[in-house]
Amino acid sequence: MKSDEFSFFNQQLAAMVRDGIPLETALRRLCADMRRGRLRAELEKLEADLAKGRPLREAVAARHLPDLYRQMLEVGAQSNNLPAVLTLLADHYQRRHVVWTRLKGLMVYPVIVFIGAFLLSCFLSLIITTVVKASVLHDFGFERGFEGGVPVLVGIWIAPVLLGLAVVVLSVAVISSRLRRVLRWRLPAFKEASLAQVASALALMLRSGVPLDNALVLLERLEHGTPAATEFALWRQRLASGLGKFPELAAHGYLFPPLFVWTVSQAHEDLAAGFQHAAETYQSRANYRAELLLYSAMPCSVLALGAVIVTQIQTMLAIFASFVETVGQL
Repeated sequence: MKSDEFSFFNQQLAAMVRDGIPLETALRRLCADMRRGRLRAELEKLEADLAKGRPLREAVAARHLPDLYRQMLEVGAQSNNLPAVLTLLADHYQRRHVVWTRLKGLMVYPVIVFIGAFLLSCFLSLIITTVVKASVLHDFGFERGFEGGVPVLVGIWIAPVLLGLAVVVLSVAVISSRLRRVLRWRLPAFKEASLAQVASALALMLRSGVPLDNALVLLERLEHGTPAATEFALWRQRLASGLGKFPELAAHGYLFPPLFVWTVSQAHEDLAAGFQHAAETYQSRANYRAELLLYSAMPCSVLALGAVIVTQIQTMLAIFASFVETVGQL
């Protein structure tokens, strides 16, 4: 289920629980309207466990749901304020949907242009290769004029090979979840979106009563395999050593910029408000950078495609001119 659909699901679930409908009944009604998939199957199993009288904490722990979602459901059950927690979750997933939708749009356009350029380049190279290898040219000694024709054929297929490698690299980056998790903390716009997501998750947990140390443990687990996990581990060590102020926890870090630390610290003791402000700030920065990169990628992609076409057309014209010159000498 997409983040916006999951946000709407939690909004409805919060409203139904707030109106006094039992959680298992609300889940049953909402699952009936969901499309089939793993998430629906897990929620249906959760509803079945609750209907059997199993406590929410045990039922949630047994389900393969997002870690943050399971943690927040347990918090809601412990605080007896599940509707408020579900509302906060709905807001969190809605913000996440807005940011990542823009970033996906940023990735899709260049990929489409590269694939189109690759296919067009292959088509032009195939035509030129066919012309070079044509028997009529061989009969006129054309290939001898090009020193066997091999260097020409190699030059013709350089552009398709380079574009093909670029398409493969982009495809691996899109398909490999592990590579995406690492790159999203290093690439512009994606890093800002990651910072906004982390700040939003921390604000969500702290507002719901989760201790900062427990929240950092969960984020460290969620960001396993990324540079952020190392930073969260360092924050926990400093917190355990008695450092309580956020600037002290995040000191000398390279992943979280000074603006992030300053924004959170402006809330002083109210870290939830500070992280919420940081989430809003970096969400705006991510949106701005995504639009800036998209508007930059569009003309650059068109220019790259035009350069490929012009280069290969020049090669075709050079071959044709050499062919005419060879025929004239005969």
